[in-house]
Amino acid sequence: MSKRIIPCLDTREGRVVKGVNFVNVRDVGDPTELAREYERQGADELVLLDISATTEGRATRLATVRSVAPAINIPLAVGGGIASVDQAEQVLNAGASKVGINTAAVRRPELVRELARAIESARVVAAIDATASERRPGKWDVCVAGGLEVTDVDLLDWARRVEELGAGEILLTSVNRDGVTSGYDIEQLRAVADAVTIPVVASGGAGSLEDFYLALTEGRADAALGASVFHFGTFTVGQVKAYLAERGVDVRL
Repeated sequence: MSKRIIPCLDTREGRVVKGVNFVNVRDVGDPTELAREYERQGADELVLLDISATTEGRATRLATVRSVAPAINIPLAVGGGIASVDQAEQVLNAGASKVGINTAAVRRPELVRELARAIESARVVAAIDATASERRPGKWDVCVAGGLEVTDVDLLDWARRVEELGAGEILLTSVNRDGVTSGYDIEQLRAVADAVTIPVVASGGAGSLEDFYLALTEGRADAALGASVFHFGTFTVGQVKAYLAERGVDVRL
């Protein structure tokens, strides 16, 4: 399978935003316009995350999904505030290809199984936010509520659990690296990739072309997600893919 490059659109109130370590967000632009541009650049998929849905106690804004989905022809994964099969089906009916679940799944793991049975495992993405554990050196704790609340759930235990429950993919975000552009957490990424058999998408920290390469090789990720480097014009998706191809990574050009 070719390695995938996936731009991420974090949205708040219908606009794409980007922060550092899940805070200090700033406006980036219109999600539909950015989605079209990233498809033009050669993105394999897009991720659309309503980052304030959970903390505001609401479901994903379907209007944003309905605007973005018909504007592109590549797969669209949508997450944020999805806490039931009904909400997931609404997101899929609005045009999404996959649904991402995070906080609701940590609080009620059976949700993963319910979704896998209702909409098929391949359409269920377990989004996992993790931070370096202060109580267990060398380990990672799962975070919820938009990365703002640290739980006592071990990252590797949770990754194995969501696979057992039927998730088809893991979107792994390093809270410590998010928006910092200092590189993915390769150790964390490799640990999760080795712990499961389902695809793992690397997220959090891309800042250089080398970062993408390391995530897909040393980190053993199946895909690499980027936000800041694409939103602020550091690289295009096409430039990332060309670099990876030159380094021998199988990507779709």
